[in-house]
Amino acid sequence: MTPSVLTPSLTRRQLLAGGASLAALALAGCTPTTPNPRIVVPAGPITYEVTPEALAMYGPLPDEQFPIPAARVELLNPIYRRQEVANETGEAPGTIIVDTANRFLYWTLPNGRAMRYGVGIGRAGFAWEGRAHMAYKRKWPVWTPPSDMILRQPELEVYRHGQPPGLENALGPRALYIHQGNTDTLYRIHGNMDVLSIGQAVSSGCVRLLFQDVIDLYERVPSGAPIVVLQ
Repeated sequence: MTPSVLTPSLTRRQLLAGGASLAALALAGCTPTTPNPRIVVPAGPITYEVTPEALAMYGPLPDEQFPIPAARVELLNPIYRRQEVANETGEAPGTIIVDTANRFLYWTLPNGRAMRYGVGIGRAGFAWEGRAHMAYKRKWPVWTPPSDMILRQPELEVYRHGQPPGLENALGPRALYIHQGNTDTLYRIHGNMDVLSIGQAVSSGCVRLLFQDVIDLYERVPSGAPIVVLQ
């Protein structure tokens, strides 16, 4: 069954970037509270049929700076697998749309199409909505926790000057940094290895995609691309 995309009520929303919501995000800090966890599969997880196309899409990436293993795609609901769909967002080609309610991210394409990715939304990901732009992006970024986070979690002191890139890095292999004008919203789109977090409201972070998906998105999106975040 093909899932619905953005509902008309969402596509018609007046998306205004209010100062209050931006301030709330600044307080929240759009950073994961722990490094990227290894996948922990609970007893008796639901599994799904895996097509050859899905195996190829989420297979290992041995040529990366830090070789990436295959994703446990059999644990990923097919509706959240990367796929091209009709663009029913109402946005022009070349726009990122984050539909937090339905756990989808869209990159709009020409000719009425869009690439859709399943995402996990952390609590900081619900702290802001509106229009902004993707100011810049980084391969294998360094993650630096805010000082107030280190105060709350002293075990993060080791990362005060940055967590080195790698499979365990909290931002994964790619990160997209969202600004509003010249102001960093602290809103991030980043990678995560936990297949079971996709399609879920997770405990930390902003918008997380599987490693293979965030790499695909990174290659498509130029710096300066507009982004629309819907709650």
